[in-house]
Amino acid sequence: MSQEKSPKIAPVDERIPVSKSWIFSLQHVLAMCAGAVAVPMMVGSAAGLDHESIVFLISACIFMAGVGTLIQAFGIGNIAGAKIPVIEGTSFAAVAAMTSIASSYQDPNLAMQTVFGAVMAAGLFCIIIAPVFEKIIRFFPKVVTGTVVLVIGVSLLPVGIKWITDSKVGPAEPSQVGLALAVLAITIVLFKYLRGVWNSAAILFAIVIGTVLAAALGMADFSNVASASWFSVNVPLKFGMPVFEPSAVISLGLIMLVLMTESLGNMMAIHEMVDKDIDGANIKRALRGDGISTFLSSIFNSFPITPFAQNTGLVGLMGIKSRYIAIHAGIILLVLGFIPKFASIIAAIPKQVLGGVGFAMFGMVLVGGIRTLSKVEFNGTKNGVIVAISVGLAMIPLANPDFYHNFPNWVQTIFHSGITTGSLAAVILNIFFNELGSKKESNNDNETDEKAV
Repeated sequence: MSQEKSPKIAPVDERIPVSKSWIFSLQHVLAMCAGAVAVPMMVGSAAGLDHESIVFLISACIFMAGVGTLIQAFGIGNIAGAKIPVIEGTSFAAVAAMTSIASSYQDPNLAMQTVFGAVMAAGLFCIIIAPVFEKIIRFFPKVVTGTVVLVIGVSLLPVGIKWITDSKVGPAEPSQVGLALAVLAITIVLFKYLRGVWNSAAILFAIVIGTVLAAALGMADFSNVASASWFSVNVPLKFGMPVFEPSAVISLGLIMLVLMTESLGNMMAIHEMVDKDIDGANIKRALRGDGISTFLSSIFNSFPITPFAQNTGLVGLMGIKSRYIAIHAGIILLVLGFIPKFASIIAAIPKQVLGGVGFAMFGMVLVGGIRTLSKVEFNGTKNGVIVAISVGLAMIPLANPDFYHNFPNWVQTIFHSGITTGSLAAVILNIFFNELGSKKESNNDNETDEKAV
């Protein structure tokens, strides 16, 4: 009796047992939590919240990171979710706008209500315009996607370097550099000598060992952990009903366009890493997932939710393509959102430790961009010009953060991010060189691109 062959499962849909996947999922959680903790601390402080309320905000953001990750990785049918191993969290790109809104009010509760009103409107805006991005996917050939991923990697490396100086711009202390280099050395040794599943968890081990080392050297402060409670519930609308202040709504709406552009870049990067085709429908579902998560965040006391770029690099480092790693990570984040003590522990991890592993995590995003660009035809085309100018323009806010300080606010909103600047430049230059003019020439370029793949 003949047996039918079961259809081949794509690597991204491969189910990995929890007994094997938990260590990879936990690695993703630890890699993203520092960023997830920083945003509520900054916004809560700007609003004048007390320590207990800020810890509540941190737990709420971890909880919503879990919700956003599950929406993206597991998906909501054909409605939302990219169904790739993407880890979501509260976006740093919206911090400046939210702290500006929050600091405008004397009443902390009113400040948070206004912030959450703007977040709710931004989420709805993202859901509504997500289909627009589906229509423009044809303007993202490999020369654009590779450039965008490369720019993300280049833009992230300074973040890791700033972590070494505790997120402050200025001279580093020898002790800070020493700890970061020690953690980097530990990371390199672990990658060289660990085998199999343990090698893929090298970042996790490096963070744990680095934190223990920092504690032994007196460079880690866990004093607030003891006072944090073991359990809390994310009460919906804890600070009151959202307030829709027009200028706040417009401000965060503009930021949402920037976040969608950066989200698109991260989504494309992960699609490339896990060998999953990028199409318009996938992009629409991915961005709609971000919109739904952001809308829910306004109800559950959190902020705009987008992919975390550091975890994009981690996907490349681990080499594990299954989205179930992200699903399990989402469940872990969801549970940890009920444990404020965990939020306090994560907040206490020295940034120098994260800076040490950041070179590997963020550098792998850059490598992913190089790998994609290696499939692009440069001879006889203007693709080299597209990459060169896009990366060059992306370097402006990295080299001089105050470059656009004297420009109107809308210019600063759009171009303060090297990722946004480089992405927009790559799309526009690709249209100019490869789309405008002879249709035959454009088709030939696309065929060359496909053959290179």
